[in-house]
Amino acid sequence: MDCRLGCGACCIAPSITSPIPGMPDGKAAGERCVQLSEDNLCKIFGSKERPDVCSSFSATYDVCGSSNNEALRLIAFLESQTS
Repeated sequence: MDCRLGCGACCIAPSITSPIPGMPDGKAAGERCVQLSEDNLCKIFGSKERPDVCSSFSATYDVCGSSNNEALRLIAFLESQTS
Protein backbone atom coordinates (compact mmCIF):
# COMPACT_ATOMS: atom_id res chain seq x y z
CA MET A 1 0.00 0.00 0.00
CA ASP A 2 1.24 3.50 -0.81
CA CYS A 3 0.65 6.48 1.45
CA ARG A 4 -2.29 8.65 0.46
CA LEU A 5 -0.92 12.08 -0.43
CA GLY A 6 -2.42 14.69 1.83
CA CYS A 7 -3.41 12.24 4.58
CA GLY A 8 -0.96 13.24 7.31
CA ALA A 9 -2.47 10.91 9.93
CA CYS A 10 0.95 9.49 10.82
CA CYS A 11 2.13 13.08 11.46
CA ILE A 12 -0.76 13.86 13.80
CA ALA A 13 -2.09 10.80 15.66
CA PRO A 14 1.02 9.11 17.12
CA SER A 15 3.48 10.47 19.63
CA ILE A 16 7.03 10.88 18.34
CA THR A 17 9.72 10.91 21.00
CA SER A 18 12.71 11.68 18.78
CA PRO A 19 13.62 15.26 17.91
CA ILE A 20 11.95 16.83 14.88
CA PRO A 21 13.23 20.10 13.38
CA GLY A 22 11.21 22.75 15.20
CA MET A 23 10.13 20.24 17.86
CA PRO A 24 13.30 19.27 19.76
CA ASP A 25 11.38 17.16 22.29
CA GLY A 26 9.29 15.36 19.67
CA LYS A 27 5.50 15.63 19.73
CA ALA A 28 2.58 14.36 21.74
CA ALA A 29 -0.10 12.06 20.34
CA GLY A 30 -2.76 14.11 18.59
CA GLU A 31 -0.43 17.08 18.13
CA ARG A 32 0.18 18.20 14.56
CA CYS A 33 3.86 18.05 13.55
CA VAL A 34 5.25 21.49 12.68
CA GLN A 35 6.76 19.93 9.56
CA LEU A 36 3.32 19.00 8.20
CA SER A 37 2.22 21.50 5.57
CA GLU A 38 -1.29 22.92 5.24
CA ASP A 39 -1.77 20.33 2.45
CA ASN A 40 -0.78 17.56 4.90
CA LEU A 41 2.52 16.88 3.18
CA CYS A 42 5.84 16.47 5.00
CA LYS A 43 8.02 19.55 4.53
CA ILE A 44 11.19 17.54 5.22
CA PHE A 45 10.34 14.38 3.26
CA GLY A 46 13.57 12.92 1.87
CA SER A 47 15.72 15.16 4.09
CA LYS A 48 18.38 13.87 6.49
CA GLU A 49 16.62 15.92 9.19
CA ARG A 50 13.54 13.70 8.99
CA PRO A 51 13.40 11.39 12.03
CA ASP A 52 14.14 7.72 11.43
CA VAL A 53 10.75 6.76 12.89
CA CYS A 54 9.07 8.82 10.16
CA SER A 55 11.27 7.50 7.36
CA SER A 56 10.68 3.90 8.42
CA PHE A 57 6.87 4.18 8.60
CA SER A 58 5.16 1.86 6.12
CA ALA A 59 1.57 2.40 5.16
CA THR A 60 -0.54 -0.73 5.52
CA TYR A 61 -4.28 -1.23 5.38
CA ASP A 62 -4.31 -2.36 9.03
CA VAL A 63 -2.84 0.99 10.11
CA CYS A 64 -4.14 3.38 7.46
CA GLY A 65 -7.51 1.92 6.53
CA SER A 66 -9.29 3.16 3.44
CA SER A 67 -9.56 6.90 4.21
CA ASN A 68 -7.69 9.69 5.95
CA ASN A 69 -10.26 9.79 8.77
CA GLU A 70 -9.99 6.04 9.26
CA ALA A 71 -6.19 6.34 9.40
CA LEU A 72 -6.46 8.97 12.15
CA ARG A 73 -8.80 6.72 14.15
CA LEU A 74 -6.71 3.57 13.67
CA ILE A 75 -3.38 5.22 14.51
CA ALA A 76 -4.89 6.98 17.55
CA PHE A 77 -6.28 3.63 18.74
CA LEU A 78 -2.92 1.91 18.26
CA GLU A 79 -1.21 4.76 20.11
CA SER A 80 -3.62 4.40 23.03
CA GLN A 81 -2.92 0.67 23.21
CA THR A 82 0.86 1.11 23.31
CA SER A 83 1.29 4.12 25.58
